[in-house]
Amino acid sequence: WPVMRMSHLFGRTLRQAPAEAETANHQLMLRAGLVTQLAAGIYSYLPLGWRALRKIEQIVREEMDRAGGQEVHLPALHPAELWEQSGRRTSMGDVLFQLKDRRDRELVLGPTHEEVIVDLFKRHVQSYRELPLLLYQIQTKFRDEPRPRGGLVRTREFTMMDLYSFDVDWDGLDRSYDAVCEAYRRAFERCGLPTIAVLADSGAIGGKDSQEFMYLTDVGEDEVILCPACGYAANTEKADHRKLALPDERQLPLEEVATPGQRTIEDLVRFLGVPHHQTLKAVFYEADSQPVFVAIRGDLQVNETKLRNALKAKDLRFMDDARVEAYGLVAGSAGPVGLRERLPGVRIVADDSAVETHNLVTGANREDVHLKNVNYGRDWTADVVTDISLATPGAPCPRCEAPLESRRGIEMGHVFKLGTIYSEAMDAVFLAQDGTQRHPVMGCYGIGIGRILAGVIEEHRDERGIVWPLTVAPYHAHVVSLGVDQPAVREAAEALVADLEAAGVETLYDDRDERPGVKFNDADLIGLPFRLTVSPRTVEKGAVEFKRRADPDAELVAPRDAVERIASALREAPLARI
Repeated sequence: WPVMRMSHLFGRTLRQAPAEAETANHQLMLRAGLVTQLAAGIYSYLPLGWRALRKIEQIVREEMDRAGGQEVHLPALHPAELWEQSGRRTSMGDVLFQLKDRRDRELVLGPTHEEVIVDLFKRHVQSYRELPLLLYQIQTKFRDEPRPRGGLVRTREFTMMDLYSFDVDWDGLDRSYDAVCEAYRRAFERCGLPTIAVLADSGAIGGKDSQEFMYLTDVGEDEVILCPACGYAANTEKADHRKLALPDERQLPLEEVATPGQRTIEDLVRFLGVPHHQTLKAVFYEADSQPVFVAIRGDLQVNETKLRNALKAKDLRFMDDARVEAYGLVAGSAGPVGLRERLPGVRIVADDSAVETHNLVTGANREDVHLKNVNYGRDWTADVVTDISLATPGAPCPRCEAPLESRRGIEMGHVFKLGTIYSEAMDAVFLAQDGTQRHPVMGCYGIGIGRILAGVIEEHRDERGIVWPLTVAPYHAHVVSLGVDQPAVREAAEALVADLEAAGVETLYDDRDERPGVKFNDADLIGLPFRLTVSPRTVEKGAVEFKRRADPDAELVAPRDAVERIASALREAPLARI
């Protein structure tokens, strides 16, 4: 393996991180010279960062191959009609980069590749004998994120491994899904990144079931709901909880009550002396430009992802008081009773809690007036009744009723059971064993390669810099020469570097004419697993200073022993060679 001399290494370390870098991993990537920002959400990888990224890619590649995947490389530029055919040209919204070529043909820059892989299937697969089929690629994706942030965590151009499975039936999909999930676990473990699998919403990808592989960290952009007792885990967009069960009550007569100046649930609780769960909260949205009234019990909050899914809406926007009043409604005193007469065309969505609880208090759609003893069925009805509530910390677990907890996390991978959504939309079929034409049952699976790099650095660092796991470190060893102007030191360092190279140790050699403090600071900042220092003192003793990056102290060892220690560690590690 060639040795990289720091006198030739492109890029430079920084003493201070740029002001826009807020997270530790982003700061360290910039300071250690791994990446540099070209524009918002667009990064150039420098040699050290690119080597680490390629090692992560190779680990993922090896595990996908082991699971039965075959690697392909698909175009990043797609004909827009493919996205029209699947229906996602509209559903993906503004995140989709769209353009035209010189012949005025419409094109899309791929944010993901379901459409292209189905087209590939249609062109090449004919019979059930060719299934199951797992195809994957590691490729650049493009998404016009409204708020790129967190360095490599959310960008507009990024590297992703995306794998697609095709099976003859749902049982086959379950087997493919389980195999890929196990491959994910092995890949993350080899990269040194702890993750947990959590239930997740399928979002714009669609499908039946999905899970996210989350790295739990305080700087994460997602919220994960966890049960410490039984292990239940879900993204907050998907999480369920056990709602407070109330005794069945006799329905009481509807009653108006004056509530001057009482506009919120908290106001009503104090003014009327009723518990939160005895109130009916009114929340207004616009779903695809149509007004929606949401009714949910006052002790609960609306989960907007569940609401969007219940409405099958592409665009969902919360209405503020001004927008509510523009519809002729009374913000702070709105309720479902008689609402359709006041606002024809409104869709009413009720959380199941609002349907199952009797004698609720809600707005009368008149200023400073509320209604008591409101009951579903007798006084109002809804177009949709389903669970649209948000699981919050402290709520009972849906499985064991222990109090739920909340953690932040970064999504590192996502797996979906797509079913036949895309194969039906794009008319992809195969000849089944019984002679009929059937649609393949699909799964799709994505891993963010750049996100793994960010997560590894966030997980493995200290106050001095990065502490690379051996498996994904840009180089294995960092040789620091102190006294490059002294022939004996230079000769000893060159001999050590040659021995490391002969032993297959990837080596970064600091041959610069710099002060010892600068070299040691850079070595700690870059954070390679092993540091070997050659100096006049070590040459005099016939030794080198050997230090693991994660250990506090160094020791003097014979050069041959230092090389063998590193070579032994490499033999034991699940490395990916690039």
